[in-house]
Amino acid sequence: MAEPSTIARPYAEAVFKLAAAQGKLADWSAALSDLAGVAADERVRAAIGDPNFAPAKVAGLFIAILSGRLSGDAENLVRVLAENGRLEVLPEIRVQYEALKNEREGVLEVDVITAFEMDQAQVADLAGRLERKTGRKVKARVTVDSSLIGGARIEMGDKVIDGSARAQLVALENALKA
Repeated sequence: MAEPSTIARPYAEAVFKLAAAQGKLADWSAALSDLAGVAADERVRAAIGDPNFAPAKVAGLFIAILSGRLSGDAENLVRVLAENGRLEVLPEIRVQYEALKNEREGVLEVDVITAFEMDQAQVADLAGRLERKTGRKVKARVTVDSSLIGGARIEMGDKVIDGSARAQLVALENALKA
């Protein structure tokens, strides 16, 4: 079976083209977020995988759960995905759509893993410094990992800046072994 990212790519690209043409990137972002949330629910996943449910019935379930929150185009997407047995890849479609949207808008999503909580001012300061360094708008997601001991680890796509105390201790240990 093909990887979910491979299956999701053409759908994400098609939705992105439609959203860009309509000038509704943010609306589609919200709709895909809602749809991915529904698709991630265990009860809905069970219905998706149940061969006794017709694709139209499963699509109807999604549309009913999000009643009034989906555009006609979003409802059509649900129907197409259900008919093709692809509803389970909605979370990956959302991820790929967001990547396309961020690229268009010049936004860089950054994961910041810190040893301690950061307040909003610290996050804003860090994001500002990263924006100056990268030349792109930065959207930071902050998580706490106390095993870092101190400092932070910043992940920007395939680039990692590890300023954690744990990383420095590992580097010191390796230097002492050499």
